[in-house]
Amino acid sequence: MVLFPENPEAFTDEIAELTERHLNPGLAKVLRFAGLGVEWYAEGCYIWDAQGRRFLDCLGGYGMFALGHRHPKVIEAVKRQLDLMPMPSKIMFNAPQAKLAEKLAQVLPGEIQFTFFCNSGTEAVEGAIKLARKATGRVKMISTIGSYHGKTMGSLSASGREVYRKPFDPLLPGFVHVPYGDADAVAAQMDEQTAGVIVEPIQGEGGIRIPPDDYLPRLRELCDHYNAVLIVDEVQTGLGRTGKLWGVEHSGVMPDVVTLAKSLGGGVIPIGSFSATPALWEEMFGENPLLHTSTFGGNELACAAGLATLEVIEQEGLVENAQRVGEKLLRGLRQVQAEYPDFIQEVRGRGLMIGIEFHEADYGELTITNMIQRGVIAAYTLNNPKVIRMEPPLIMTEQDAELALQVFAESVEAARTLVEAVMAG
Repeated sequence: MVLFPENPEAFTDEIAELTERHLNPGLAKVLRFAGLGVEWYAEGCYIWDAQGRRFLDCLGGYGMFALGHRHPKVIEAVKRQLDLMPMPSKIMFNAPQAKLAEKLAQVLPGEIQFTFFCNSGTEAVEGAIKLARKATGRVKMISTIGSYHGKTMGSLSASGREVYRKPFDPLLPGFVHVPYGDADAVAAQMDEQTAGVIVEPIQGEGGIRIPPDDYLPRLRELCDHYNAVLIVDEVQTGLGRTGKLWGVEHSGVMPDVVTLAKSLGGGVIPIGSFSATPALWEEMFGENPLLHTSTFGGNELACAAGLATLEVIEQEGLVENAQRVGEKLLRGLRQVQAEYPDFIQEVRGRGLMIGIEFHEADYGELTITNMIQRGVIAAYTLNNPKVIRMEPPLIMTEQDAELALQVFAESVEAARTLVEAVMAG
C-alpha cells in the first residue's frame, strides 16, 4: 500500500516553492499553470501525484519508459546488482558491461560490434561525433533542420533549432544543417571534407516527422561514396518504439554508428551508448584505448538494468505490442482528426511514436491542459510546439489506448469550444 503525504496540498505548495526558488522559476510557473502536482508513485503505465490523483502516462518520459514505470524484472536486476557492486573500480573487467555489449552486438543492425557506454543520449552523440572525426580525419558534419541530438556543446551543434543554439554561439565549427527528408539537400553539401551525417530515423522533437522511404538508403549511398560515417540517432526511436526494434529497420539501412539512451535503462537507471563497426572502433581506440572515457559510464548498476531491459523487450513481445497498440491509437486519433479538420492538421507516426499536429500551437496547448485535467499526460514536441507527441510505454494495453483516445477526443472538443467562445467575443 502506498502512503501519500498527510497534507498533500501543503506538500505540493512546498515543493513548487522550492522548485521556483532553487531550480527553475519559469518552469515552476508553467507546471503550476497546468495544474500539475508532485509526482509521488508510479507503476506500469500510470503515475500518481502526491494528492493521489492517477494519470495515464502517454508521454513516457520522452521515450524513457518503454517498459513502463518500475518494471519488476528491471527492479529485481538492479537490486541484485546493488548488493554486489553498483559502481565500477575502472581498473578491472566489468561483467554486466561486457554482457550488455555482447547482447547489443547481437541485436544491432549490420556489422556493428563494439559499444561505449555513457550516461545519456547527449553523451552518446558527443562520442559519435568524436568517432566520426577521428576515423575520417575530417571536420564537417551534416545534420538536419528540426533535429534534436542533445544540449551539450557537440550535440547542440548537431541539433537543428536556432533558439537553442544561438545563445551559445560559437558552437563547434563544421556543422551544416539541411532540410530533413531531403536527400538532394544532403547530396548538395557532401564533399571530400565531410566526416559524417547524423540523422534520426524519425524526427522526434521535430514533430514526429517520417522521411520518404528512399531517404535513409540515399544517405547510405552518399556516405559510402564519400567515405563518410553514417550516424543514426536511435535515442528515441530505438528498442521497439516504432514497432520494429530499430527505427532504421523500416528502411533496411545499415548504419556505421548507432546512438542509444532513454529506454535502455528500463526507466530505472540512466544509461547511454554509441556503437560502431570494428573498422571504426580500430580508428577510434586502436592507438589509445583511453582516448574517450567516462567515470560513471558502463557502471554495473546501469548495465544490469540494460540487460534486463533487452530481455523484457524480447520475452514480453513489446516490439509487436508497440506495433499493434500503435495502429489502434493511430486509427482512433485519425478519426478524431476527421471530426475536427479545422483544429487538427495531421496525425502521423509509427508504432507508439505518434504526433498530432494542430493548425495552431495554442490549440495543442489547450488540448494538453484538458488532457491533464482528465488524467492523461502528454506534451508537445520541443522543436515544433504545434505537435502533441504520444510516446506511451510499450506495455500499453488496448484498454489503456481506449482511455487515451476517449480523453483526447473530449479534450479536443473542450479546447475547440473554448477557442470558439473566445473568438465569438
